[in-house]
Amino acid sequence: MFRLGKLILICLTCIIATTNSATSRKNVEELNEDNWNRMLTGEWMVEFFAPWCPACKDLEPIWSDLGDRKRELGINVGKVDVTDSPGLSGRFMVTALPTIYHVKDGLFRQYKSPRDRDSLVNFVRSKTWIKVQPISSWKSPTSIQMSIISQFFKMSQVLRAIHTKLMEDFGLPTWGSYLIFAIATIIIGAILGLLIVCVIDFIYPPKPAKSQNYSRKGKETGERKDKNSDDEDFIENVKDDLVDEEGSESGKEPEKSEKSEKAPEASASSPNARKRKPRKDD
Repeated sequence: MFRLGKLILICLTCIIATTNSATSRKNVEELNEDNWNRMLTGEWMVEFFAPWCPACKDLEPIWSDLGDRKRELGINVGKVDVTDSPGLSGRFMVTALPTIYHVKDGLFRQYKSPRDRDSLVNFVRSKTWIKVQPISSWKSPTSIQMSIISQFFKMSQVLRAIHTKLMEDFGLPTWGSYLIFAIATIIIGAILGLLIVCVIDFIYPPKPAKSQNYSRKGKETGERKDKNSDDEDFIENVKDDLVDEEGSESGKEPEKSEKSEKAPEASASSPNARKRKPRKDD
């Protein structure tokens, strides 16, 4: 009879403990990449943890107690397993575990105070979070750039799983797996580069070759015209110099006849006489 009563007592204790643990789990909401945007409404305290983290295991009973007090404090308490949701670890830039965030109406503040019960409760009850500078809009988890970073974190998790599968299931050595990744990276980079070039050519198409040839021809003809005009001026200047020299030589010989004296005067006064053009400055 005594053994039966002891057995019943143990069963009741186990049932109560299981009920309490289930209640605590309900009080602490599990968030992931599908429902993480729930923390954008209201006030939240969110923990980022990993099952293998010793510090996270030490914080677990304290965090469960905070979940039990969420109605008293008027907040929501959640937690994120970074091994199941690697994208959120990149979105929130989680570099150490455990990492705690306070979220109020879409404003994110990182909790860096002691992780005991009293400190966590006073942080919420006394509104100490007001003194903490919120994360800038550039690093906000809701920004576009952080969404892109979260996709890279997801991709890294997928690549790690592929690497593990190649080594365990197919028996490839480590260097063989890395070689496959290197070749795939080169091929993907070449394809992306080709796509980028095609997009640039579509947005900014190159000028047609005919118009370029016409413009070159126009420049060449213009240069030829300028060169011809310069040659003509040079020839005219040479002719003027020859005329001046002939005139000076004829002046040296004295002329006795009156006809020869009158000839220059007549040539100067005649309208058909060629006038000397002023020389251009070199």
